[in-house]
Amino acid sequence: QVQLVESGGGLVQAGGSLRLSCAASGRTFNSYAMAWFRQAPGKEREFVARISRSGSMTYYADSVKGRFTISRVNAKNMVYLQMNSLKPEDTAVYYCAADSRSTVIQTTTTRAYDYWGQGTQVTVSS
Repeated sequence: QVQLVESGGGLVQAGGSLRLSCAASGRTFNSYAMAWFRQAPGKEREFVARISRSGSMTYYADSVKGRFTISRVNAKNMVYLQMNSLKPEDTAVYYCAADSRSTVIQTTTTRAYDYWGQGTQVTVSS
């Protein structure tokens, strides 16, 4: 089992940047593919980015491609989401998630993920 704790959210102006962090507990962190999802008020939770167990492969939603970068440091049990050129439509609660089963990089459905963090709020003002 793994526990996930996100941090780094906040209020930023459009065009600005934020870096989200996700700290994972447990000794088997590198056996999980990791992802970021987000949920805006009144909307369903949506996929943002995924990184493979080793960190060699990444996959992004079209809406964030070229602006967001997912990375991980397995030695520190950490996953990051660097968000640049932020837009008001990026406003949401951002969640870190862990997948112990699938090795398919394009795994974007919430039901594929075993563990979730509590979320961190990102607000982008116009």
